Amino acid sequence: MCPMDTDLLIVGGGLNGPLAALALAREGLRSIVIDARPREDFDGAFDGRSYAVALGSVRMLRALDLWDRLAPDAQPITGIRASDGRAGEGAAALHLAFDAAEIGEPFMGQMIEDRHLRPALLDACAAEPRIEMRFGTTVIAQETEAASATVTLGDGTRLTGRLLLGCDGRGSGVAERARIGRVGARYDQAALVCAISHDRPHEGVAHQFFMPAGPLAILPLRGNRSSIVWTEAAGTAAKLNALPEDAYLDILRPRVGDFLGEIALTGTRYSYPLSLSLAQDFVAPRVALVGDAAHGIHPIAGQGLNLGFKDIAALSDVVREARRRGEDIGAPDVLARYQRWRRFDTAAMGVATDAVNRLFSNDNPLLRLGRDLGMGLISATPIARRAFIRQAAGLAGEVPRLMQG
Repeated sequence: MCPMDTDLLIVGGGLNGPLAALALAREGLRSIVIDARPREDFDGAFDGRSYAVALGSVRMLRALDLWDRLAPDAQPITGIRASDGRAGEGAAALHLAFDAAEIGEPFMGQMIEDRHLRPALLDACAAEPRIEMRFGTTVIAQETEAASATVTLGDGTRLTGRLLLGCDGRGSGVAERARIGRVGARYDQAALVCAISHDRPHEGVAHQFFMPAGPLAILPLRGNRSSIVWTEAAGTAAKLNALPEDAYLDILRPRVGDFLGEIALTGTRYSYPLSLSLAQDFVAPRVALVGDAAHGIHPIAGQGLNLGFKDIAALSDVVREARRRGEDIGAPDVLARYQRWRRFDTAAMGVATDAVNRLFSNDNPLLRLGRDLGMGLISATPIARRAFIRQAAGLAGEVPRLMQG
């Protein structure tokens, strides 16, 4: 038996890596979190980045004693409206309307800005004696043996643990070195992301307009501000993102409509390409993938970050049960339980978002009529409506203990 530097080697220090370290520290496990980027300095300025955190994920943050810090700056999402749309025409008459009160909850989720969420996670890790953070260092190699996983850092340092977690995104080096393949599809689309201020209140309602080129999401932020996730053809998105602010707003305004009054940009604009990317396996010997390293989906449902949170909560349950039984947390049968729990759920979500994007990202009049009638029917059917609300809130399927609060 080689000496262990830690229980868990976690590669990736964005959001999922630190959250995994915190969740598993509650199970008594030590972690070393390794991130290639330097430790960010947060000056409190809004840079446009924000996340839709489902109710189940909020319960998880509360269970990990993070929510009290985040709550004052978070914006509850109390309702969702989804409809077909065209620039300058507003929402279609037939649409989906969801309200959290239908499932007896005060909200379906919360919008949290990156400038609040990321520092809260990093500060909590710094205060936890079981967690060591290593920033600005790269993993250049990894190897596994029967009872351990070892990574080699860029400076030649070797670290050994019982389990290696890949929390390093869609281009996961951990997955590649473990020879885990990927399947998926590249969309000829890109997301334009920005934030706007507006004259009228959003009332805590998130809007999704299905435009011919792709969906446009308007997500409520604290105060009279909203986050925009605007899908366009990749070539068009590149040209739009390069426009001066006034010209960019001239094109965005008719897409948003006038229900929020006059709008203005706030924070930073940015863009990223869209694709579907699913790992063929979520585990390998002494390796488990979490978040985008395991599954990268279209942002149409706003579930990307929440799927990663659910991975972590499920892994926490699996590890808790394994330790109760006296099992090795990195044993093949233990990791197989994690994969069985998460792979079908995430694959189903990936396929569903892919299908919805393909169905709605067009202006075919017959398809438009059919999907408008379908949305109207779902909105008028209480059982179907509540099922969709629970899915959006992260409460569908087998819910891990941390997400039950």
